[in-house]
Amino acid sequence: MARILIVEDDAQTAEEVAAALTDHGHDVTLAGTGREGLLIAAAESFDALVVDRMLPGGMDGLTIVSTLRATGDDVPVLVLSALSDVGERVRGLKAGGDDYLVKPFEFLELTARVDALLRRHTAPQRETVLRVGDLELDLLTQAVRRGGRSIELLPREFRLLEYLMRHAGQIVTRTMMFEEVWHYHYDEPTNVIDVHVSKLRRKIERADAPQLIQTVRGSGYMLHAPG
Repeated sequence: MARILIVEDDAQTAEEVAAALTDHGHDVTLAGTGREGLLIAAAESFDALVVDRMLPGGMDGLTIVSTLRATGDDVPVLVLSALSDVGERVRGLKAGGDDYLVKPFEFLELTARVDALLRRHTAPQRETVLRVGDLELDLLTQAVRRGGRSIELLPREFRLLEYLMRHAGQIVTRTMMFEEVWHYHYDEPTNVIDVHVSKLRRKIERADAPQLIQTVRGSGYMLHAPG
């Protein structure tokens, strides 16, 4: 038996999908909006998600999938949609969906596709919070704390800190940061990286604690918590 979250705003479709998967031996949870589905998916552990492409409330199915993927959650996702053209199917897969089923569909095919996803997947440990020493970064809420103290970061500062924390203990060059955080090719001298690192340092470093962001002369930077 697998735990499956269904995110579907049409009550009849949701009940029919839930009944098909329940009869197939699965434990099913329902969510009627994208926001509700994302909150449930982030708070609980599921073996697979069945997500409608079009959802009310300002958060569609692809946003749910891409948000989960951004946090490192690779729970298998079957996207349901009435949009059948190739471009839409490609968008669904590029957003992080594992499979795409066009409405209307046969429930026998639905259960077969869910079974195939479950066979291919081995559930990983979820990583939604990064920690280095007493520094904590929550990927879902985008909250940053050090020693329990809340730190307000701008979006670019948050992405820069996330990159440094994901590579904690490693030297990261200015070229690496510029290409991975700014998504530009680093091909000429610029102090953009140094300016942003300096601003980030002023926000996260504490006088009563070890310095976390260290300059590696001639190479770049390294985020490291002593001990």
